Amino acid sequence: MSDAETFPEIREAVRRLCAGFPGEYWREKDRERAYPAEFVRALTESGFLSVLIPEAYGGSGLGLGAAIAVLEEVHRSGCNGGASHAQMYTMGTLLKHGSEAQKQAYLPKIASGELRLQAFGVTEPGAGTDTTRITTFARRDGDHYVVRGQKIWISRAEHSDLMVLLCRTTAREDAARPSDGMSVLLVDMRQAVGNGLTIRPIRTMLNHATTELFFDDLRVPVENLIGKEGQGFRYILDGMNAERILIAAECIGDARFFIDRASAYAREREVFGRPIGQNQGVQFPIARAHVQTSAADLMVRHAADLFDDGQPCGTEANMAKMLASEASWFAADTCVQVHGGFGFAEEYDIERKFRETRLYQVAPISTNLILSHVGNHVLGLPKSF
Repeated sequence: MSDAETFPEIREAVRRLCAGFPGEYWREKDRERAYPAEFVRALTESGFLSVLIPEAYGGSGLGLGAAIAVLEEVHRSGCNGGASHAQMYTMGTLLKHGSEAQKQAYLPKIASGELRLQAFGVTEPGAGTDTTRITTFARRDGDHYVVRGQKIWISRAEHSDLMVLLCRTTAREDAARPSDGMSVLLVDMRQAVGNGLTIRPIRTMLNHATTELFFDDLRVPVENLIGKEGQGFRYILDGMNAERILIAAECIGDARFFIDRASAYAREREVFGRPIGQNQGVQFPIARAHVQTSAADLMVRHAADLFDDGQPCGTEANMAKMLASEASWFAADTCVQVHGGFGFAEEYDIERKFRETRLYQVAPISTNLILSHVGNHVLGLPKSF
């Protein structure tokens, strides 16, 4: 199945939107370390960020396949969905486990853009990718939870009105299992900042608006608890699986961006009286990148189909993210090599996309942890950590 056969109208509409945000726009944001608010607003107003929200709440009511089409085309067009993609995958937690009152209160405003749900508060300095070791604690105090702790690598916190926050409501040593005793709170960032929540930006090698969060007796209403207390780890997995599948789709888009650019340059650039794409040393790596990307794309779509059908998809989501991120990284390296010195020039946008796609070898879950999951849970090998 070619990419043109899946949601072609959505893909074409996204391409038209992205054409209004060319490389110059992204290079300026990159230099200034600025949030692409105009781009996010355009995606919101076009309805692309609410494709997963049911029609009853103002969204399109489509599945993960449609969201994949949006984010893949965003990245293939040379844009970056990292400024807004969380608004899609956080829906996995809120849609499946939020109360009807919560959905009525928040989803229509998220769909319209009145509220931004961009922050996914999970990772902590002492836990990393071992989520069961988080220590941020929410103590019940009457009709509020009082939150103390710290989160790190929480992207878009400064640009979000709401945050899905995972914290402990039972100490790890008192829980029957490490994954027990965690709960999910929906935090109103507009009220929280300065009233128990401090946000500290972290400067990195790419413009990704990531931050560190400090909770010092932040009060969150009990009515903002998603689902049942102590069951949050299970709830958050729905968001994590959607996150991994959608970021894998972004990697597919990145890979195709690099393949498109490398192929065009290899056809046009002449050295020693012939197009460089005629040389096997140039042509074959580009062809290999296409083969790897096409295979990874099938895994991404398979994982999305399982997710939309309500079937277990943790392993498939992990494998899709790993294969797609590795395909995009190979395509990125190949594209730089094909362009030679021009691959390092800002005006070609390749070095920016090169930096952006490198992130996904590490986030939102590292390749080694995916291999550990497959080895232990699929192949029955001894746990490696």
